[in-house]
Amino acid sequence: MSDHNKRMAIDRHGPGVLQDSVLQRVAARGGVRRYASNAILISEGDLADSMYIVLSGRVKVYASNEAGKEVVIAMHGAGEYVGELSLDGGVRSASVVTMEPTTCSVVPGVELREFLAENPDFALHLVRKLIWRVRQATDSVKSLALEDVYGRVLRLLFALSDPCGGERVVRERLTQQEIADRVGSSREMVNRIFKDLSIGGYLRVEKSSITIVKTPPPGW
Repeated sequence: MSDHNKRMAIDRHGPGVLQDSVLQRVAARGGVRRYASNAILISEGDLADSMYIVLSGRVKVYASNEAGKEVVIAMHGAGEYVGELSLDGGVRSASVVTMEPTTCSVVPGVELREFLAENPDFALHLVRKLIWRVRQATDSVKSLALEDVYGRVLRLLFALSDPCGGERVVRERLTQQEIADRVGSSREMVNRIFKDLSIGGYLRVEKSSITIVKTPPPGW
């Protein structure tokens, strides 16, 4: 694997999910709510300041325009949280929707600020998480500006995969449309790239799994 792809594979983890003890303490400050799949938790432009801690399930963070075009910013599962940027009192910068039945602890802003003041371990985790997300956002901007769709697809696959023997297995169940949304492209273009990588023996796609069999060429 190239140094570039090694860095992508390592950087994806960030500061990690919350430790169980911290997660339980901060979650106790909020009310537990259960949501069906495709439920909107946060809408871009809202003024609400609650933070959502994902206890089970999976959520998608995305932005969209008036024409309905959407770009996926991130996916989060159990132990992660969304909505923390509202601590500054500003409006929501992105929307959040559930990808499957999901349970969250919804912590009001006033409770969150009190918890931060009382628990420096969580405050430090939040600072590290925000720094990591800024770095991820910077990498995304650089990728959109400097890489073609092929390069962005490879970046995503390496970032979401783990080594397994001599191969890498993508952890998430992703459709080609979801990949297209996350790299700012069309499903048709992603399909062409997948087809060529599969024919070349670089990629293996089976039902709900994607495996990087060997390191793809740097250019398409």
